[in-house]
Amino acid sequence: MTGSVLTIGGASGYWGDAPGATAQLLAHESLDFLVYDYLAEITLSILARARAADPQAGYATDFVTSAMAPNLQHIAQKGVRVISNAGGVNPDACAQALRDLLREQGLALRVAVVKGDDLAMRTAEFAGHAGQAPVREMFTGEGFPPPERVSSVNAYLGASGIAAALDRGADIVITGRCVDSAVTLGACLHYFRWSLDDLDRLAQGSLAGHLLECGTQATGGNFTDWEAVAEGLWAAGYPLAEIAADGDFVVTRPADTGGRVTVGTVAEQMLYEIGDPRRYILPDVICDFSEVQFAEVGEDRVRVSGARGAGRPETLKVCATWADGFRAGHLWTLVGRNAEGKARAFARGVLKRTEQALVAAGLPPLSETSIELPGGESQFPPLSRQSARREVNVKIAVKHPTAEGVAVFLKEMTGHALAAPPGLCSFAGARARPSPVVRLFSFTVPAAGVPSVVAMDDGEHELVPSPAVSPPALPPAPQLPLPAAADESGVRVSLEALAWARSGDKGDKANIGVIARKPEFLPYIAAALTEAAVAECFAHFLAPGQARPVERFYLPGTSSLNFLLHNVLGGGGIASLRLDAQGKAYAQVLLALAVPVPASLASRYGLTVTHREDASQ
Repeated sequence: MTGSVLTIGGASGYWGDAPGATAQLLAHESLDFLVYDYLAEITLSILARARAADPQAGYATDFVTSAMAPNLQHIAQKGVRVISNAGGVNPDACAQALRDLLREQGLALRVAVVKGDDLAMRTAEFAGHAGQAPVREMFTGEGFPPPERVSSVNAYLGASGIAAALDRGADIVITGRCVDSAVTLGACLHYFRWSLDDLDRLAQGSLAGHLLECGTQATGGNFTDWEAVAEGLWAAGYPLAEIAADGDFVVTRPADTGGRVTVGTVAEQMLYEIGDPRRYILPDVICDFSEVQFAEVGEDRVRVSGARGAGRPETLKVCATWADGFRAGHLWTLVGRNAEGKARAFARGVLKRTEQALVAAGLPPLSETSIELPGGESQFPPLSRQSARREVNVKIAVKHPTAEGVAVFLKEMTGHALAAPPGLCSFAGARARPSPVVRLFSFTVPAAGVPSVVAMDDGEHELVPSPAVSPPALPPAPQLPLPAAADESGVRVSLEALAWARSGDKGDKANIGVIARKPEFLPYIAAALTEAAVAECFAHFLAPGQARPVERFYLPGTSSLNFLLHNVLGGGGIASLRLDAQGKAYAQVLLALAVPVPASLASRYGLTVTHREDASQ
């Protein structure tokens, strides 16, 4: 690897991603690194339970069996190096399984492990049982959960340990919990020998990692204009980043693959789940993405520049997962006249039967219930819902402190089927069973107390954490352009005609990024999408009583807005009973809003008008 450009392929976006990505990327003519992201907060809790049952478990086994086993010979032949956080809560076991596989195939690739993220041994300390004050949840202020219910406690490590392992000659680096983008930044630090004080380059490398970390979401997956790429999405290409020494890079995809790489696909992925774009906090650098620029420099080639580093935090984020009771649910379908009314009546009947049965069994009441009607537009604001359907689904879900209580619900739900309104049906399959509710608890610890450890065949090497770099005070937020006073008749068009948008979760928060298709559209988007307007759109999901439930951020470089919705996912992840517990559909709800624009603007760009109005209205 001596070229002036470093080429990295993003081969996994989550645990369960398609196994063919590795072979696809290896077929690319120029490839230096393969990076894999497997972990989410809930994934760690699942892996922790697996390790509790089997000391050799606790890692993403398909990284070894599906990604590596069929491709190791090709990886060795091409000299490609591999970085993956597939180690989960047991990176040593993952590395050993990989070493065994290498031995079987007669390969001499060196495997390194980066660890130090697992802080489960400090659970009593965090709970305040070791003479110290208990930590508080960083978003809600709640106290630390009962230690006996805690499944995992992991800090988000940065890229320094990965770079150190590569510097020591590792061909494959396995990590536990690190930030998703660190697998890419670690390769950049090693290849270009960037200084840890070169914060702008660190921000650019982190942005490259952020665009690669969700796999095909950068190459047409989850894209607003999905019709334009739908035909080839079944064979979507996994993303490649061609990174220069100054940090600027091009996002592309392998030849002869499906999907697209455009300003729209890349911009949507940049805004995906970043919160405040001027203070996107990572262990190695605090990133400012507000002035990032995109340029299409060829077919399926988008150049990315302009990320800035604004400091390095004194603390690391830590996520604990803990057991908070049990849950279960089921999806039914109702057909015929007033299908929505039938569905709601059936769901209410199930819950009433369950309440009565719990009392008879001497069990406490349900701790939470959820009734949603997919097909009945339950995800949209009530006033915007269309007329009743003749076919809807009803999802009924509950939580209870005990598995026994959830089992009562499941039995009563099945028992009520014969007393339901007419037209009830359900696809045959195994009945639902009580499953643990895993709740997330986030807090911070001093970074100086969480060193990374690199383990190789020559022993373990502890790294001294990089010192913090205080970020400068944020300047006033850039002024949003707003439309001039209307001097002509206006019309309304859908937000989707004016913008791309993508949404996702951060715990119990939802993030919605909105990118203007043309810079001249932004003033009208900004005028319509105030914080209050977005809060009204999602009022049926927001927790009540919040002083500022929605925050809006402006990114001048990409003519974008980013919205952060607080306490809007019913707890988020497995803790939520919602149909959309990760906010993946929230952008689609927002895109349905009507935005006032001048009639001349709509005419100039051929925008479909949904409503006409006078300027005086």
